[in-house]
Amino acid sequence: MTGKQPECSSADRRTRLLVTRPAEDAEPLVRRLEALGFATAVEPMLSMVWLDGPEPDLSDVQALLFTSANGVRAYSKRTSRRDRPVHAVGDATARAARAAGFAQVDSASGDVYALAEHVRRLRDPAVGTLLHVAGSKVAGDLAGLLGAAGFMLRRSVMYDAVPALTLSDDTATFLRTSALDGVLFFSPRTAASFVRLLAEAGLVDCCRTVDAFCLSPAVAEAARAYGDQGVTPWRSVRVAARPEQDALLDLLPVAG
Repeated sequence: MTGKQPECSSADRRTRLLVTRPAEDAEPLVRRLEALGFATAVEPMLSMVWLDGPEPDLSDVQALLFTSANGVRAYSKRTSRRDRPVHAVGDATARAARAAGFAQVDSASGDVYALAEHVRRLRDPAVGTLLHVAGSKVAGDLAGLLGAAGFMLRRSVMYDAVPALTLSDDTATFLRTSALDGVLFFSPRTAASFVRLLAEAGLVDCCRTVDAFCLSPAVAEAARAYGDQGVTPWRSVRVAARPEQDALLDLLPVAG
């Protein structure tokens, strides 16, 4: 790190948490956090761009796989068809699928590995193809995991997640004045983007008064990494017992 770091100070106030999810996912999470008594701020690390394209061909598809709520949203913008079963990576994605009108929805309540195991238990490779609706960048090798079990998986890219270029003035001020207590990270990509923007703004040292709440060990690894060899100096890095939003929220302190 080069250059002088901003001086950090503190003040008495409600516990403030920063939500780094895309705007579409941040709003319901903010409502939940505020109902628990937290002050919140939102700093989306990714913005969704819905890609144009034809209606998906489902003629050989036995089931749809969604690894994020954004996949559900992207699919819903392409087609009105809801006549295939849905296997969702987690409960929040499953809720999004039900809200979009799918009747047959279940959740792996985990990560990509849990989803692959879930599908292997419930599906027969001989019945048909699995359609994974995804973004341009994916975490994990779902096709490889299922391909090893004999499944044919087709990935359909229907959206792009564009990373943020800078931190907002509000977030920078919260960090400089120690007015931020924790940051919630839901993916390695968002955690890495946040750390990169911290470094570019010269605010890495202000993390010493901030806890990082991470959905999984992979997310925590991205939150810790700084530059080629460095470690982001969070006050603490805490990892959810399961890669689910409820488990992440279980890590939070009592709002004060």
